[in-house]
Amino acid sequence: MSSYYSRSKDLTRTRRSVTESPPSSPSQTEKSYRHDRLSRYDSGGESLTDKPLGRTSSYTRRETRLASGNRAEQEAATKDYKKMYAEALHENERLKSRLQDSKQDLARIRSQLDRVTQRQERIAERSGLESEKREKQALEKRVSGMEEELKTLAELKSDNQRLKDENCALIRVISKLSK
Repeated sequence: MSSYYSRSKDLTRTRRSVTESPPSSPSQTEKSYRHDRLSRYDSGGESLTDKPLGRTSSYTRRETRLASGNRAEQEAATKDYKKMYAEALHENERLKSRLQDSKQDLARIRSQLDRVTQRQERIAERSGLESEKREKQALEKRVSGMEEELKTLAELKSDNQRLKDENCALIRVISKLSK
């Protein structure tokens, strides 16, 4: 009898603790779990008092269910975060690859630009040299033409001086004859 008496004492304590110590402010999910639990007991035809309570109270079982639900949500969230992390990692790798390709393209284009610039400079130098040669040749022609003109001018000056001297001589001869 003593075992029966101690067992019924434990049951009353358990029942009292469940009914006397509900959570201070149950959340919406806890309220819905409580409602689900009550509706299950009502639908089975048994009430809370008819069901024998095991070692754990219904409150503890509910907390366990909530914790397992939270764990499932956490695992789902963790999987989502893992999936999002994997996607972000993949995206980063893809972007790094594109960046590397862009850098290589930029280096290739810069080298091409340098080569083209060097070619243009060489062409400009060549054309500059060629134009300088042409200008030099033109200047040489002008100088040679001016030298020819100077020679001609010198000849003309000497001819002009000679003609002046002849003219003076003729004027003296005419003046002597007229006297």
